Amino acid sequence: MRIYVTSVFVDDQAKAERFYTQVLGFQTKLDIPLGEARWLTVVAPDDPDGTQLLLEPDGHPAARPFKEALVADGIPFTSFAVADIQAEHRRLEELGVRFTQPPTEMGPTTTAVFDDTCGNLIQIVQLPEG
Repeated sequence: MRIYVTSVFVDDQAKAERFYTQVLGFQTKLDIPLGEARWLTVVAPDDPDGTQLLLEPDGHPAARPFKEALVADGIPFTSFAVADIQAEHRRLEELGVRFTQPPTEMGPTTTAVFDDTCGNLIQIVQLPEG
């Protein structure tokens, strides 16, 4: 068994696709119209057959209050691994990404948290080598 797809709730799929592809650097994998919404997934460009991230509309009545509660408490919705967190932090800041937590050492890892412009906080993490 392996993880095939995971979701992040977004308030606007078109805006989310732009942010996750043009800013974060993922690439669109699937874009299937489903009425008002789309089955819209992105993947890491260096792993196009890897785990897909579904940019899922937050229209369910529980989704927005859930997202708002996480943001209010400063809790990231999900986490992405990066090879060099300092370089990625600089790159994203230069693109206008707003960080709520700069790179911070947390034991053997370093994390940073940013606003994805779609109602979520997202964490990036540099894992220890090895």
